[in-house]
Amino acid sequence: MAIKEILIVISGIVLFLIGMFNLSAAVRKLIDIRIKQYIKYAVGRPFFGLLTGIFSTIVFQSSSASTALTIGLVSAGLISFSNSLAIILGADIGTTLTVQFVIWRFTDISPFIISIGGLLWLTGREKWKTVGEMLFYFGLMFFGLDLVGKAVEPLKKSTALIEMFTQTQNPLVGIGMGIVVTGLVHASAIPISIMVLLAQQDMISLENAVAVVMGANIGTTFTALLAGTVATRSGLRTAFSHLIFKCVGIGLCFLFMSFFIDILHSISSNTAQQIAFAHVLMNLVIVITFIFLLTPFAAMMNKLLPGDDEVLSIWPEYLDSKDILNPQKALENVHKELTRQTHLVQQIYLKSVRMIDDYKEAEGKSLFYIEMVVKNIRKQTVRYLRKISAQKLSEEFSKKIFAYTAMTNDIERIGSHALCINKLAFQKADRRIIFSFPGERELNDIIELVSRNFADAVSMIEKPDMNKKKEIVEREETVDVKVKESRDKHLERFHKRLCDPDAGPIFVEMLLHLERISDLCNNISEYMSDIQ
Repeated sequence: MAIKEILIVISGIVLFLIGMFNLSAAVRKLIDIRIKQYIKYAVGRPFFGLLTGIFSTIVFQSSSASTALTIGLVSAGLISFSNSLAIILGADIGTTLTVQFVIWRFTDISPFIISIGGLLWLTGREKWKTVGEMLFYFGLMFFGLDLVGKAVEPLKKSTALIEMFTQTQNPLVGIGMGIVVTGLVHASAIPISIMVLLAQQDMISLENAVAVVMGANIGTTFTALLAGTVATRSGLRTAFSHLIFKCVGIGLCFLFMSFFIDILHSISSNTAQQIAFAHVLMNLVIVITFIFLLTPFAAMMNKLLPGDDEVLSIWPEYLDSKDILNPQKALENVHKELTRQTHLVQQIYLKSVRMIDDYKEAEGKSLFYIEMVVKNIRKQTVRYLRKISAQKLSEEFSKKIFAYTAMTNDIERIGSHALCINKLAFQKADRRIIFSFPGERELNDIIELVSRNFADAVSMIEKPDMNKKKEIVEREETVDVKVKESRDKHLERFHKRLCDPDAGPIFVEMLLHLERISDLCNNISEYMSDIQ
């Protein structure tokens, strides 16, 4: 194979990966917006989890992306470890569709898909821009594979290479090749699709291709394992479970390989289609092997990797629609939900400020999922309050509706500021920035004051206390003064070269977010004192 063809193959693989990763990112935005629906169907019966895994992987066009998302949700406590297992099994089924697209010659129409998607992306309105972007990257994936297919066509002229590909080789070599290639590119579709492209040109035997497909199925667990290394114990259990599923299922197929090959010959006479069916059947074997054993399997994994598996409900727990016509009861429900929302935000805040000095990637990522819960609670609470307000209400109830609406918004804003601190903590750790000793002391003093204000604001929601309100106001004034003083002192240290220049923007931005959190805590205390 000439240097030019090798470069085209590499370019094709790169284009496929660019398309896959960007398609996953575009879909991820939509998934994040509709995450509550994703959770709703995932936490039901194993069958629903299986369907969720299949659907999410078809949309992502990547089982790795779907699996990594699931591990993130498990780590955040939005899905239990046991519920995640069915989703993982479904993701393995969903990923087989990409290879089938190659069989259906999507590579031939990929320029058309890219053109339509690109035009929509460039000229369409907001909604159509997103659709266009997704179509563009979807087409780019198969355009990359089309380049690979055209680049390997000259290989048909090499008798030696054809014999090497078509004569039965040691299956362990093919398995190893599939594992390595998939582990490097984080996409099992690459080696399997290449096998299909070679088969379409009668350049590889079914036996050799099936071995590579087996290895690719095992190699696809690498992405999950990488995600598991920065996940909580529950997320790590999910990652290792994925590896066990694959190894056991592929092991069974390998033990009965001759029988497996016979089944493929009986299903289709087309080698390319047989390879695609092999990919489907392997994953079906995995699903059939484990789908009815998920409960004992989860218990076994909990013993092997013990740890807490606390599940956080994304749905409001107290907003009962049956109480809408009873304003007093309905507002009591809102009060309880506000208390829950505040405790979740306090959790985000406390973990974020703690990670300023000791950043933990798994914990940091999980906070973004918790924030989605907070946002959903705010959205559902506001909707619930609107329904209450549609009735004829007393002045007291009307005041509570306005106060609670403002409070749920302010609580969410505190969470957003806390997450900004978390992002800054990540930047500080990633760039190995160290604050000066005076700066660290000033920051800790302000954090202490803000944390006490936050704790008292939570207490005010649970039970209004005018003494605490007064203390919050006094601390808030002190925070404003200390933030200004700290910024001035930092500027002085900066001019005297007493601190790391890179530390300045992060340090000052942290101060501003802490100041805003303190302001919002003061707002909450005022709302509660007004309606007591």
